[in-house]
This record gives sequence, structure tokens and C-alpha cells, in this order.
Amino acid sequence: MPNLKLARLPDRVPVKLALNVQPELHRALCDYAGLYAETYGEMPRVEDLIPAMLASFIESDRGFTVARSGKSKAAVSGQQ
Repeated sequence: MPNLKLARLPDRVPVKLALNVQPELHRALCDYAGLYAETYGEMPRVEDLIPAMLASFIESDRGFTVARSGKSKAAVSGQQ
């Protein structure tokens, strides 16, 4: 097998999720989409904003990052 510099690409197949939100959250998401359109000049669908919002939230949650890192190390060492 060749020794490539580029590692194997991660799984990039989207996973479809269906969820229900409260009307107040839906209105807030629609308002956010409107502000996004004012800022960037293109109106996104709320459905397209949600994955980026969730990814940003998770990436900024240091407690989650630390806990997840600890779980990964425990799994590698055989601890649970």
C-alpha cells in the first residue's frame, strides 16, 4: 500500500435528522435568517443555517470538548 501524505478522508455523507421546534424558536431562526440576508446579501433557508449553528455551538463549548477528549482517551486505554 502506498504511503500517502493525505490521510483517509472522513465520512462526509450527511445524516438526515428531523426535528420539531417551538414556534418561538422558529420565529427566532427566521429572524436570524433575515439578519443573515441583510449582512451577506443572500437569504438562506433556516434548514441550511441550523447545521452551521449547531456546529458552531458545539465547537465553542469547552466543557464538552474536554469531556469528549477525556472519553476518547479512556476508550483508547480500555477504561470506561
